Formats: sequence, C-alpha cells, structure tokens
Amino acid sequence: MARLTHASYAEAVETLIAGDRDLARVVARHGPPKLLSRPPGFPTLVYIIFEQQVSLASAKSTYDKVAALLPEFTAEAYLQLSDEALRAAGVSRQKARYTRLVAEATIAGDLPIHALGRKPDEEVRTLLTAITGIGNWTADVYLMLALRRPDLWPVGDLALVKAATAIKSRPHKPDKLWLENLGERYRPYRSVATGIFWRHYLHS
Repeated sequence: MARLTHASYAEAVETLIAGDRDLARVVARHGPPKLLSRPPGFPTLVYIIFEQQVSLASAKSTYDKVAALLPEFTAEAYLQLSDEALRAAGVSRQKARYTRLVAEATIAGDLPIHALGRKPDEEVRTLLTAITGIGNWTADVYLMLALRRPDLWPVGDLALVKAATAIKSRPHKPDKLWLENLGERYRPYRSVATGIFWRHYLHS
C-alpha cells in the first residue's frame, strides 16, 4: 500500500501549491507542513479515540496519564485497568467503553491491527468502523497518521472545516458536499492538503 515518506510528502506539497494559490499562500506564510506520523498499533488508536471532540492538549494529557498506569501499552494490559483508574486519568465513561471494545477486538483477532498496513484504505476503514465508537473521522486519522496513507480527506474534522472556511473565504460553514468537492481537486494527495489546512488552523 502507498505510504508517504518525508521526501514524497515534500514533493506532494510542491505539487499542491503549484495548483492552488490559496494553499500556496498558507505555505508562504507559515512554511510547509511536516509529515505528521505516529507508530501504528493499539496505543495510537486509543490516543486518536481520546482526541475525539476534545482539544489536542486535553487528549495528550489523558493519554499520558493512562500510559503511566501501564507497564506496557498493550490491549491485554489496558483491559486490566479499572473504570475508576480510567476516570481518574480523564477518560470519559463513553471513551472507556470504546477503547475497551478496541482492546477486546484486538485480542480476539477481529481487528488485526498489526496487519492493517498491508490492507487497502477501504478495508482498513471497514475493519475499524465495525467497532462501536470508531467512525470515519477516527479511521481517517489513523490511516493518515499511523499508516501514512496519501489520500485521506476527513470531512468531519473540525480543524479542516474551519481552515477551509477561512482559506476559501466562505461566508458560512461549508456543508459536507462542498468539502467533498473541494477535496476532489487535491487527489491523490488529499492527506497532504489536509496537513496544509491544519497548518493554517494551528497558526490562526
């Protein structure tokens, strides 16, 4: 499966800004985005679930507290944590349930997490979203960050929506169809375009 490298990411940025002056302005103002990546596996998927609908700082704080409770961040060790311990670390009851389901699916083999890198995007998405608590946003972000897939466009991502609204001078929050159509112009590097939009959001 295609996997972005630092070199191919930089090349994709150049291709995108050559074809879109709005993205070119972002890169000229803030510099090119760096390839964002995390190690594939159970810990990263849990981290992304913690990031659902909260700030990045809040999610990192929760993740760090949970990691400190574990001798090793594995699905087996995670299931040994009590609900009280997870709540004390900042994990909501809902996210505790979701992440436990991920751990159980990983152990049972229903989620072959270490083999996802050898599967196409849609198959990865299907396997991930079969688990309660994992929607398209979580699956897309895992594909982008952990598997470094080049062509993801997470239309449900709030940072992407806000950045696209500003960069493309939209008077109102765009709907899903408009965002999907916008993403079409950035194929086959929509993940890289997302990185440029995120860069604008982080600096705005």
